Amino acid sequence: MAKEFSEMNFLALSSSIAGLLAAVSAAAAQQAPPSYQGDPDTYKVIFEDQNFRVIAANWKKGTTDKPHSHPVPFVVYPLTDCTIRLHNADGTTRDSPSKAGTPFAGPIVVSHTAENISSDDCKAIFVERK
Repeated sequence: MAKEFSEMNFLALSSSIAGLLAAVSAAAAQQAPPSYQGDPDTYKVIFEDQNFRVIAANWKKGTTDKPHSHPVPFVVYPLTDCTIRLHNADGTTRDSPSKAGTPFAGPIVVSHTAENISSDDCKAIFVERK
């Protein structure tokens, strides 16, 4: 009986470990590179030191950027009035309107794309603390 119990525990533990590894692998597969690496045509690092990274973003009218992440919380300073439609990795979308000169904070994002649904180009400055 003790042998059966230990074999059942081993099988259960093995199954749990396999499930955990599969979940970690799936999460890693969904993680995209940081914005400025994932889509350098849209995001350009304009300042960087040991404490901060400042990124200029320019979404052309009607375009969608490439999959990217925001690995640290950030502040966005919109330079133009516009609306970006955020496409999340899970298939959900959310429209994010912004007004020029009205900053807002953003959370860590593992992977998404941003589509400019405005009638003109959309420009913003991102500030990340390292």
